[in-house]
Amino acid sequence: MSILALRAAVVVAALLPVLAASQPLTLQHALELASRRSEAAAAARAGATSATETARAAGRLPDPMFRIGVENLPVTGPDRFNPSADFMTMKRVGISQEWLSRDKRAAREAAALASVERESVQARSVEADTRLQTALAFLDAWFAQAALDIAERSERNLREELEVARARMSAGPGFATETLALTTARGLAEDATDEARQQHAAAMTELRRWVGDEVTELSSPGRLEPPSEAQYLASHPTLVALGRDIEVNRRVAEATASERTSNWTWEVAYSQRTGFSDMVSVGVSIPLQVAPAQRQDRDIAARLALVDKARSKLEEATREAAAEFRRLSGDTVRMQQRIERLRAGVLSPARQRAVVSLTAYRGNQMPLASFFEARNAEVDAHRKLLSLERELARTQARLAFRPFAHGVER
Repeated sequence: MSILALRAAVVVAALLPVLAASQPLTLQHALELASRRSEAAAAARAGATSATETARAAGRLPDPMFRIGVENLPVTGPDRFNPSADFMTMKRVGISQEWLSRDKRAAREAAALASVERESVQARSVEADTRLQTALAFLDAWFAQAALDIAERSERNLREELEVARARMSAGPGFATETLALTTARGLAEDATDEARQQHAAAMTELRRWVGDEVTELSSPGRLEPPSEAQYLASHPTLVALGRDIEVNRRVAEATASERTSNWTWEVAYSQRTGFSDMVSVGVSIPLQVAPAQRQDRDIAARLALVDKARSKLEEATREAAAEFRRLSGDTVRMQQRIERLRAGVLSPARQRAVVSLTAYRGNQMPLASFFEARNAEVDAHRKLLSLERELARTQARLAFRPFAHGVER
């Protein structure tokens, strides 16, 4: 590579961050930035990692117990605390192991793995909520910028009209009242612009809270495609999490039922005596379940009741999520109809009326009040249309980003 080409590559590499920063922020990029920097999502992923590590040890046997001690040590008389004086005194060393059957270990491991899946769903739920909140903040910032553009355009038009009125006032004193009215209208327009600028700044601050970077310009969010009702319900974070709760409680109930069989403990010990033969001891400890109906069976019933509880909660949440989807879908259709009707039946005639009124006012064929009325009607129509479009976009975002981004892994 030549020196010139190398220098050019270095310059391009140095300018890449600047060029990237100058590019408008897209909605997809904002979602990616928010997902990467979300500490809540990081905490949820750490919880999933913790559950995974716990599950790896769930199917193993408990650690063996090492035992060491002295038996039959005299504590009175002339031989007290002398481990070599009495033939019954023995130094004992041994090891014991609690034994769990393979089925019982498998049940515990299955319950732990179900907990891992639940924690993974929680992590994805946090990520989905982060994406939704970021999308709503992005849309608020985008439409705040559009509202600011309308306010600035209205203010700019009034300034132009004020200049025309001042020129007309020089032609005769009768136009002084119009000039004062235009001056007042310009002041109100400037205040409306400042208010829109304040709202835009607040919206951009909220967006930076999610994406982190200094945002100066946004790309159009485009059309958000909502899922079908089946897709919405299948990937709804609350429903998926409740489904995992059912599985966790079911697996825990199975592990609890396996405790109906006692865990035996094996022990081997070696005892050393002074002047006599050493000894080896072998033993088994077996827990006696004297009242299983009052202990083990109650634990099993308690776990099964939690399964029923989770199943009922899932059913109720499914009904609520279905109603939510239908409400949001109905709102989307109705707002689309209102937007089309407002654009065709209100905004378009208001724009034509404003153009005609401006021409008539400049030709001294219409009073200033009528011109103001036409201009305000156009601005109000713009703002109402923008407000409807914002609500439509937010509703579509709730449909599109409430579920998991890529469905549910089976």
